[in-house]
Amino acid sequence: MASVEIPSLQYTAVEEIPQRVKNVRTTFFQQKTRPIEFRLQQLRKLYWAVKDREHLMAEALKRDLGKSPNESLMSDISITLNDIVLMTKNLPKWAKDEKAPDVDITYSLMKPTIRKDPLGCVLIIGAFNVPFQLAIGPLVGAIAGGNTAVLKPSENSPNCAVVLQQIVEAALDPSCVTVVQGAIPETQALLAERWDKIFYTGSANVGRVVTKAAAPHLTPVVLELGGRNPAFITKRADIRLAARRLLWGKTFNAGQICTSQNYILADREIVERLVEEFCKAFKEYFPDGAKASPDFARIVNDGAFRRLKEMIDNTKGKIVLGGTMDEAERFIEPTIVLVDSVDDSLISQESFGPLIPILPVTDLDEAIKIANDVDSTPLAVYPFGTKQEAEKVLSAVRSGGATINDSFMHVTIPSLPFGGVGESGSGAYHGRNSFEAFVHRRSIATTPSWLERTLSVRYPPYGEKARKFIVSRMLKPDFDRQGNKVTSVLERLVWLFTLGGGANKQGALRAAGVVISS
Repeated sequence: MASVEIPSLQYTAVEEIPQRVKNVRTTFFQQKTRPIEFRLQQLRKLYWAVKDREHLMAEALKRDLGKSPNESLMSDISITLNDIVLMTKNLPKWAKDEKAPDVDITYSLMKPTIRKDPLGCVLIIGAFNVPFQLAIGPLVGAIAGGNTAVLKPSENSPNCAVVLQQIVEAALDPSCVTVVQGAIPETQALLAERWDKIFYTGSANVGRVVTKAAAPHLTPVVLELGGRNPAFITKRADIRLAARRLLWGKTFNAGQICTSQNYILADREIVERLVEEFCKAFKEYFPDGAKASPDFARIVNDGAFRRLKEMIDNTKGKIVLGGTMDEAERFIEPTIVLVDSVDDSLISQESFGPLIPILPVTDLDEAIKIANDVDSTPLAVYPFGTKQEAEKVLSAVRSGGATINDSFMHVTIPSLPFGGVGESGSGAYHGRNSFEAFVHRRSIATTPSWLERTLSVRYPPYGEKARKFIVSRMLKPDFDRQGNKVTSVLERLVWLFTLGGGANKQGALRAAGVVISS
């Protein structure tokens, strides 16, 4: 097979950046991106630009991250293509004006409407670990929303950055979308510009820099960050299932996934069995060892490798599986460590690598307390146990998302919003949420001239007629001064008439003129 050629990454000249931003902003004000059909054509062209370069994407992912073809297809290529198709199929419906809900007859005459307006010119800063999906995914939302955009890929996966630029330039109108390549100076130059929204994926530390840069102009931001995500395994859990699924989650892309578990809180009674099942699963997944496996990726760069090595060197825990490393190949074997403190180096910071610390706990209550102390708002949580135990975790531990009895599957479902909370980020995207992230829900009302006689009561000088009009428009509470729900006579009659039937009751209430919130 002929070798695939990918040019070297060329950084954008810093002095060019202001003009590039000005160009795409000018295009936005020309309303070129406002027609829905234009947006659809851009997305359709983007689909085929990605499809035609699958081989380049796979090769770039192999060079930058050591990914296998199947993992590349799973993590980047298929999800990216699916995002585009889902958007093209639903955009006309999602972009339609909405009628305002729960409007009384007077206000309904004003035709209150919610319009989905483009935000303007947006900046998208991608990440290295899933470089295509984390760049094109938000870009799809920006295009669908009718915006112009500047895309800044991560320089830490340089081959992927080059292919990303090739995809964008092959598919999209250059006056609407442009790619800026570079590292810190180029990113700083971009952040110095004025934007209508910034979408950033990466670390919390850089997220703070982005937020600070956005503050002077009150620019809204979407931050997709990381977190020290806990997994909970109770003694009632399926231990074999937990080991298999969590090992997959932490070895996928060599653990360089922001949603994989950072540590495991396991009931003391099942820790020994859990380690045994991890060892069995490891031998099954990597029969010749992880280093020889074509399905195990590598650490992205030397700096990330040294950071992970330092975490392993500094742990006071007991390594029960793995631990071998090869700096020349940036290889770190999946490493399971039994630790006895949340202060251990493997828990005190997010690993973003194939490290699996297990902290034994007495019960689920202790596990929940530890999780809230370690990181009060992780990006994800993973409870393994009974339905009641899982619900207890979800109720007591906040997180951006969660998957019960598995690892990060909630992220793969395109109709679910993906995003963090607190320290793990703000805002969300995927599916319709990608469109909603890049539009403003604009409230519009139209007051017909023939309503003037009715509305003239609002003009001064005010009198008793104005007071009565205002009072008549006020909603009546269905609760008393103690906060108790009060059932009206009408509702009681309807209940008797329908014998308490749910659907019939709602229909009768509507027939009687009672507004029911959706």
